Amino acid sequence: MSNTTAISTDSIAEPKKIRFAPNSEFERELNNRVNAYFKNTSKNKKDCFSMYLKSFLSVSWVIASYCLIVFAGLPWWGIVLASISLSFALNAQAFNVMHDAIHGAYSKHKIINKLMGHWLDLIGGSSYLWNSKHNYYHHSYPNIAGHDSDVEVGIFARFTPHHKKYFFHRFQHIYIWLLYGFLAIKWHLLDDFQVYFTGEENGHKVERPKGLDAVIFFAGKIFFFTMAFVIPSFYYPVLYVIGLYIFIAMIQGVIMSVVFQLAHCVEEAEFPMQDEEAGIMDRSFIVHQIYTTVNFARGNRLLTWYLGGLNYQVEHHLFPRICHINYPAMSVIVEETCSEYGIPYSTHGGFLDGVKSHYNWLRELAHSP
Repeated sequence: MSNTTAISTDSIAEPKKIRFAPNSEFERELNNRVNAYFKNTSKNKKDCFSMYLKSFLSVSWVIASYCLIVFAGLPWWGIVLASISLSFALNAQAFNVMHDAIHGAYSKHKIINKLMGHWLDLIGGSSYLWNSKHNYYHHSYPNIAGHDSDVEVGIFARFTPHHKKYFFHRFQHIYIWLLYGFLAIKWHLLDDFQVYFTGEENGHKVERPKGLDAVIFFAGKIFFFTMAFVIPSFYYPVLYVIGLYIFIAMIQGVIMSVVFQLAHCVEEAEFPMQDEEAGIMDRSFIVHQIYTTVNFARGNRLLTWYLGGLNYQVEHHLFPRICHINYPAMSVIVEETCSEYGIPYSTHGGFLDGVKSHYNWLRELAHSP
């Protein structure tokens, strides 16, 4: 295996409709500096002990919270607390385990990445479809309207200045927080099935899972629905079970939505479009990632642990196949290199600073033409 770290497309297919400007000295220098860091420190890019420990803790957190809700016979307030715990635990597991694994950043062994990625199948998603939606459409086209699936929410909200504005968008910075709560529910009950049966994702053609991948897709859905609805119904009334599911999934959806939106849909991020006449973006693929991505709360070690390094989104977009355990150290290198070459490196000091910027951006789009 080569010791050279690819910054760009790695496991991401080359975009068919969007062309980027060629790389320059900046990209080569950044790549060399990051490679030198790993060589000089003997740090592992993948297969990090801390990552395996985090995986054990986050999965144990999910199991413990679930067992407390279903089997412990807790009073109502105990069930509420355990449900909140499960919401946070499910996201911790997703942020820390499946996200790195599906990017190929968890281990140098493909089989381990594949197995750890299947944790997503067990908690209501699809590792197969996530790979196309997130790894391809989002990482290939961040903040490019019509291509990046993460900024495409139909008529419900306007995340980029290139999207059509409807009269009700003037209130989007107020109502969006409630809609974020439905993300997980929509994902569990609708999105994956719609993509599977239509073969489309936000207007893009998606190759549907076949053979073993299709078996895993449906087996994962059956397992999730069994754990979410069937087993709890032996201990609680059905309406009680449905109410608990909605409560847990709503909290999970808000957390997930906000974390991902703080990286791209904020005031500091750019939303460029390809020059139709020239047929090419005016920046390289790597520089485009930096201009469209923003970090937050880099100094918060607890938040960094919980989010699986997703508060270091710049580093993640530049080096998606390196384990997030390394992002804090890598961010120093990336920021210094950007400063030397005159490329803006955007970051918010704290989590709430990012939330405020996201709110301001939504409000700006709500009133701008």
